[in-house]
Amino acid sequence: MVCYDNESMAFFYGLSKKNLTETWKPKDVVVVSLGLLVCAFVIFANILVMLAIFMNRRFHYPIYYLLGNLAAADLFAGISYLYLMFHTGPWTIKLSVYQWFVRQGLIDTSLTASVINLMAIALERHQTIFTMQLHSKMTNHRVVLLIVGIWLIAIVLGLVPTMGWSCVCDLQQCSNMAPLYSRSYLVFWAVLNLLTFTVMLAVYTRIFIYVRRKSHRMSQHTSQVKHKETVVNLMKTVVMILGCFVVCWTPGLVLLLLDGLCESCDVLTYEKFFLVLAECNSFMNPIIYSYRDKDMRDTFKRILCYPCLGSQQKGEHSGVRFNTLEQEARKAREGDGDQTNGGQVVLKDAENMLGSTES
Repeated sequence: MVCYDNESMAFFYGLSKKNLTETWKPKDVVVVSLGLLVCAFVIFANILVMLAIFMNRRFHYPIYYLLGNLAAADLFAGISYLYLMFHTGPWTIKLSVYQWFVRQGLIDTSLTASVINLMAIALERHQTIFTMQLHSKMTNHRVVLLIVGIWLIAIVLGLVPTMGWSCVCDLQQCSNMAPLYSRSYLVFWAVLNLLTFTVMLAVYTRIFIYVRRKSHRMSQHTSQVKHKETVVNLMKTVVMILGCFVVCWTPGLVLLLLDGLCESCDVLTYEKFFLVLAECNSFMNPIIYSYRDKDMRDTFKRILCYPCLGSQQKGEHSGVRFNTLEQEARKAREGDGDQTNGGQVVLKDAENMLGSTES
């Protein structure tokens, strides 16, 4: 078996018929500029989420630790994509085989970690809703183990091509989109992510059906307006979570499948656009999972206003003023003993659990 580890990028890109330029063209400038803009927003948004979770004691629960890990994965995705932007276009031809694998491995690791985190959040929401709790009883030790497991899986999948599942020693299997990757690996990676999406779809569908039945049973204790509002809000949350994932990821995954299964298909025309679209999911996650939470929005405002207001805001947003969610739920139950308002509290809790404590 002959391997081509010392060949140039021009050699591999020539085999895949992928365009490799030595000078900057208007299209290259537009793609890199758009990529840098997306990276800047991804990095800023996810740092903001991580700071908010760290500073606000309301968020010191398993679901928010997972949200923080999701933000960390998306932050890593932004940094990986930033690295890609400075090693693409005319710079690609100067890369060695090892440098190319590092570039692609960072992206694979970050995007895989982000997807697995989304699934972990879906499973956590499933567990809490079916036990009618605001928060999971998962211990901090288990949360840490789960987070470590997520990153180990993501890192392994990112390193798989570097460890041998590539076409460096089998040029017949080289793909068009990723000239050093084996077509079989692209099919494996795409199918794995599509299966993850299917699991998420099944989990959120089951959650929605369960909560809808619960709210229907309790409709006799609540007004019809409140019942309708709860169902509509739940539907919006599910549609946003699944819709964003489908829009951002499905085109790229389908393109990977086509590249792996169809040698004559033209997959290079839309490649860069779909890559940017997939990366957009990394800054949509903070908006969907975090910004919809009023407490998160208030914490964002305090963080952003701190440099302007300084010590004036310091006393206002110290952790002392924050009650836990359990304390507030208990206050709500104690403050209103009738069945009507009690049913509304349960419905609101269910809505919060599905939408990551949406306000």
